Amino acid sequence: MWKQEPVVAGWRPFYSLAFVAVGVLTASAVVPNLLDLADSSGAIGTYNTAGAIDTSNPFFESLGTNGRSCATCHLIGDGMGLSSASAGALFTKTSGHDSLFADVDGANCRGVDREDADAHSLLTGHGLIRVELPIPADAEYTVETVYDPYGCADAVNAQTGQRMLSQYRRPLPSTNLGFLSAVMFDGRETVAPLNNPATFNANLVADLTHQAIDATLGHAEAAAAPTAEQAAAIVKFELGLFSAQSQDNGAGALNTRGANGGPGRLASQEYYPGINDSLGGNPTGTAFSTDVFKLFGAWSELSGSKGQSQAREQIAAGEKIFNTFPLTIRNVGGLNDALNVTAIPGTCTTCHDTPNVGNHSLPVPLDIGIGHSVVFESNTAIENALAALNMPDLPIFKVTCTTATPPRSVFVNDLGKALVSALCADLIRVKGPILRGLAARAPYFHNGAAATLQQVVNFYDERFEMQLTDEQKQQLEAFLGSL
Repeated sequence: MWKQEPVVAGWRPFYSLAFVAVGVLTASAVVPNLLDLADSSGAIGTYNTAGAIDTSNPFFESLGTNGRSCATCHLIGDGMGLSSASAGALFTKTSGHDSLFADVDGANCRGVDREDADAHSLLTGHGLIRVELPIPADAEYTVETVYDPYGCADAVNAQTGQRMLSQYRRPLPSTNLGFLSAVMFDGRETVAPLNNPATFNANLVADLTHQAIDATLGHAEAAAAPTAEQAAAIVKFELGLFSAQSQDNGAGALNTRGANGGPGRLASQEYYPGINDSLGGNPTGTAFSTDVFKLFGAWSELSGSKGQSQAREQIAAGEKIFNTFPLTIRNVGGLNDALNVTAIPGTCTTCHDTPNVGNHSLPVPLDIGIGHSVVFESNTAIENALAALNMPDLPIFKVTCTTATPPRSVFVNDLGKALVSALCADLIRVKGPILRGLAARAPYFHNGAAATLQQVVNFYDERFEMQLTDEQKQQLEAFLGSL
């Protein structure tokens, strides 16, 4: 059984080991299960199926040479993710000397002064880690760097001779991992596919083990890979974590009066690859249902028109909008082109189809426009949607598909899955993340382009012709903040 803990005011993540209460937790500290930690909308909670969180787990241990652990970028108070607010506060508190800002990827480029705030602006302002990836030798495209604001967007690795591109991406939360259909935004750690219920559990362990080893060797700059025992302990710990918003500033506890919010109930959510797939991929043959989220329906008609009841009704109304409000899907790479359909009528749940979780239950990375360069964008809907965001100042690459007839070019700030697959069809395509615990880990999208959930809503309203009223936008924002 699980119980709702009270909000503990003032608990916020600042140190890479875990988070701050009064002072810094030691590596042997025990974090109470379901402890509520304040965030922008109320409080986030994390449920650990093994009980209290023991920070002696290798997840919290520095296994490399630069002082980092998994917990450096995956903070309990940020729903096991990393908010730019936490990164910014930590930079101020430590003058850039915390291991989060390690030269390997914690600055806009290598070789900068650790105390130079401008040189760490992408991490402190947008929560972005620099990911350096090679252009595949068999790429179906060529790349020209047309804008390089930091001087390291395009370089040759002196050891391997490979041409490397800097992509700036948000760390994904290390919680709710039992619902994954791909590991990493571009799927590069999905070494075993997550598309078959029969092999899902074993493959997920294999993928997360591979990711833990790569992260230790890369982000933590370890001289050797973690031991098999250490990697297994990290993965076991991660798979036992479930994080979700537990308290709302206006609505109160999110698991009362018939509501099913919070991390405890999320832990019992049914999942298998293809569940409720909107493209007909459910292995049971069950038809897709747009009613993906069924958390707050009981709040749709409450007595009273003010205060807590009104806040709860607003969340319920936002859930209904997410499930049922019509939108038109156009120019989405991986969807319109894959189906050869110019305009697809749908709802938010067409792409966010996993019940009560919100990612896609099969690996379907998409290009919704976030990775496009607004400077060179020619599609009006995408241009207007990008204008609603707080876009970071990122490098711009001109990518020309040499296999197309005639060759076609696009201007992007992130090549997405194409840097893994080498395919032009995968350009700018990334997976949609799990939506639970959003309020604790702003900013949003893979490149931190939305500073707030309000900006997220405005982007989708413009991008997919929703034409929401101001009231509907507020309701949808309230719902997203309650996840």
